[in-house]
Amino acid sequence: MRIVLLCLLLGFAPLGQADVAVARVNGVEISSMRLERYFAEYLQDQGRPVASIRSPSLYKRLRDQALDELIDKELLWQEAQRRGVVVSEESVSARLAELERAFGSAAVFEQRLAEAGFDRTEYADYTRHEMAAQQLYAQMTATDEPTPEQVEAFYQANRERLQRMQNQSTNTLVEREQGLALARLALVDEMQAQARQSVRKRLREGAKVELAD
Repeated sequence: MRIVLLCLLLGFAPLGQADVAVARVNGVEISSMRLERYFAEYLQDQGRPVASIRSPSLYKRLRDQALDELIDKELLWQEAQRRGVVVSEESVSARLAELERAFGSAAVFEQRLAEAGFDRTEYADYTRHEMAAQQLYAQMTATDEPTPEQVEAFYQANRERLQRMQNQSTNTLVEREQGLALARLALVDEMQAQARQSVRKRLREGAKVELAD
């Protein structure tokens, strides 16, 4: 969770807005307000200010994608609970203190929380959930460093593509070193992407996900 997330809180649904369930994950409700909060963060990650989205179909597609990610986050939190992942009070307090400093004072911080529908205790609980889910996700998606043999094999299999990416040199040895370095980076990215997809598949298997009509 980034400090910028809290800076987006004022863009969330107002307190008077009806808060209805948009999905249920193993019986746990995801409310419309929770989705709007996450949607603001999702758009920030994509570099898309909500005011810049003119197309209703694009807005709906992005919102559905945000909901899909939020369902995965809820499944991660539920898995963290099953595995007994614990985030210390000290860690949560330190994160809240960091956010509070970003706003300059406790009064301004708590005012912004209230405007977004939180009190300090509720936001601490939200932060704890986020930190536990992130901690578990990092553990579940961790990959081993590729071996030199794996890098070499990947380099040979993708040599033409990698050569287009690297700086051209008349020195064959330099070209090979650059190619292997690029191959290692590309292979690590591929392994991490596969790990993320595998985790998502495992979490979704057997889960009961219900979307509101």
